[in-house]
Amino acid sequence: MTTALFTHPDCLTHVTPEGHPERVARLEAVLAALDAPKFANLDRWEAPPATDEALLRAHPTAHLARMAKAVPESGQVPLDPDTYATPGSEIASRRAAGAVVAAVDLVLSGGAANAFCAVRPPGHHAERAQAMGFCFYSSIAVGALHALDHHGLSRVAVVDFDVHHGNGTQDVLWEEPRIRFASTHQMPLYPGTGAAEERGSADQILNVPLPPGADGAVFRRAVGERILPELDAFAPELVLISAGFDAHQADPLANLALDESDFVWVTEKLADLAARHAGGRLVSTLEGGYDLEALAASTAAHVAVLMERGNG
Repeated sequence: MTTALFTHPDCLTHVTPEGHPERVARLEAVLAALDAPKFANLDRWEAPPATDEALLRAHPTAHLARMAKAVPESGQVPLDPDTYATPGSEIASRRAAGAVVAAVDLVLSGGAANAFCAVRPPGHHAERAQAMGFCFYSSIAVGALHALDHHGLSRVAVVDFDVHHGNGTQDVLWEEPRIRFASTHQMPLYPGTGAAEERGSADQILNVPLPPGADGAVFRRAVGERILPELDAFAPELVLISAGFDAHQADPLANLALDESDFVWVTEKLADLAARHAGGRLVSTLEGGYDLEALAASTAAHVAVLMERGNG
């Protein structure tokens, strides 16, 4: 079995204003790192655009219409102080969500052991009816709901270790008891959600906020003592990861102090979880990470673990 890599050049056509942290160079750095010889055995796939059917599992029709209408013929149009619609935004966002859907299909069909989606823009801040925080569609939630409705799964775990809370993922999945959403994130920090008391309509959401300055030891305790036991009890049939690497100590947008070894550790633990309950079936997608060198190194470390487990 192999590890699949989903990406598409259209994800480079969402061109944000000069100086914006969520920029084309992020994905270019990731793809350059994944072109190293050690990644030659990745099974490379083009990310298809998400269909309306897939997106409508997470977003109302009005949201899809607003996103399509917001795309300008040229330049950049602010949707909020952080989020800009550009000529390539709609197709890039659909490819990002479609990558997760296609990766879920491939992994659940036995075509790959696991998968990583090297896409942008990110998705975990996109709420059910609101684009925000650089995000247009809730890609990971779209993939999780597709796994339930299209493949008939009854238990899916979504784990988000981005430094920012996945408020969009939480909003979309708030009333979905078949999906367990677990998140570590810095607090206080944008977007201001993710308190431990936010548990979802069926007590199925687990937020573990971390204080500014928390290092790898604090992060590993949070995952090992809080998140993994709850997910083991849940016994997911598929594990999905919102893989943001902005908790790295070099990242300019936050104040946690993780390094590549911490991302290796959490990837190993989540792969172990998938092996125990889901036949190893795991799909990960890129979220944040804004220091290019740290992002590239952390993503490469993450994908290397997936390849080791996929070939095991």
